[in-house]
Amino acid sequence: MNMPTTAPSGPAWRQAIAGAQILFVAFGALVLVPLLTGLNPSMALLGAGVGTLLFQLVTRREVPIFLGSSFAFIAPIIFATKQWGLPATMGALACVSVMYFVFSGLVARHGADIVHKVMPPVVIGPIIMVIGLSLSGVAVNMAMGKAGSNIPNTQALLLAAVALGTTILVAIFAHRFLRLVPILIGVGVGYTVAALMGVVDFSKIIAAPWFEIPNFTAPQFNVSAVLFMLPVALAPAIEHVGNVIAVGGVTGVDYTKKPGLHRTLAGDGLGVLFAGMVGGPPITTYAEVTGAVTLTRNFNPVIMTWAAVFAVAMAFVGKFNALLQSIPAPVMGGIMILLFGSIAAIGLKTLVNDRTDLEQPRNLIIVSVVLVLGIGGFSIEIGNFVMQGVSLCGVVAILLHLLLPHTRKE
Repeated sequence: MNMPTTAPSGPAWRQAIAGAQILFVAFGALVLVPLLTGLNPSMALLGAGVGTLLFQLVTRREVPIFLGSSFAFIAPIIFATKQWGLPATMGALACVSVMYFVFSGLVARHGADIVHKVMPPVVIGPIIMVIGLSLSGVAVNMAMGKAGSNIPNTQALLLAAVALGTTILVAIFAHRFLRLVPILIGVGVGYTVAALMGVVDFSKIIAAPWFEIPNFTAPQFNVSAVLFMLPVALAPAIEHVGNVIAVGGVTGVDYTKKPGLHRTLAGDGLGVLFAGMVGGPPITTYAEVTGAVTLTRNFNPVIMTWAAVFAVAMAFVGKFNALLQSIPAPVMGGIMILLFGSIAAIGLKTLVNDRTDLEQPRNLIIVSVVLVLGIGGFSIEIGNFVMQGVSLCGVVAILLHLLLPHTRKE
């Protein structure tokens, strides 16, 4: 393919509008992670904005990618915060960047194939499924009003149904650009209905200042928390590789060669490090943004710079942060039902696309063991050291893949 890497730049105001549009597309998912995990949405915006700028610095601003909050870390953040507290969780999330730098070094030395050899679809597929299914109870409880709110069950179910139904309708029947933001529209409609029902507390929004410096969370480094969180990076690292290849397919440029997959991984890792140091969720490449790039045919990485600048600016708008935190839990619960199920479906799709043969004993063993350990909540506790969930599943899946022998048919 010989398509140009960028569309004509045009005037700065047009680039700024395109950048605002990119942020709009990524916004729903970007702030969803902190809203579900109890982190500060402003820190997610700041982490995404600065992280994207750091990514562009490392990759010489050659790749039209925007980095936003990673769904892979939702369950680990919730568990780690309860187990070790928020500062230790932030320290562990910052240390996750080490995994990205390790992957970057391996790719620089051995090529991109090394990632797929260690973590093929039979390993990544069930891990991604666990990421979604392990949170199903959280989604259902929030939708029923049993967690995060004092809203009666009947009203909670109505709000969850409105948010979920709107998201589904937009995702299936909307045209063009609107189909890129079903979560944002679903939350907006659910919030409007909640306001009409009188279950939204506007007092904090009114009291919040327009300009406010976000509350930074200084990280603390707990060995147990760090070891718990490190393996979680396996899934988003693979997702990163897939998205870099996907956006390259749209623009007609092989970004794994120039600027190089090792640079994109290092840039992503640097963004994750910054986010963890200031108190935000880890960030990763966004497929929604790739969809927007495909639709608009605007391949200029400068628009991602504008999107990042707008994200940083919004992090300092106090009323906006208060508005996000006023969204009722049942509204988010309705969105989560679809979201977490979709994550699990992506894991299944990974296995299907690879045509993983589950009649082969080694493949069946890997998938079966990982799913049961992850969904069942199996954990290993040695003193203060705890490993469970996605991190445990990642280690088990890789070990089984490396240790179990291949059959002749495979």
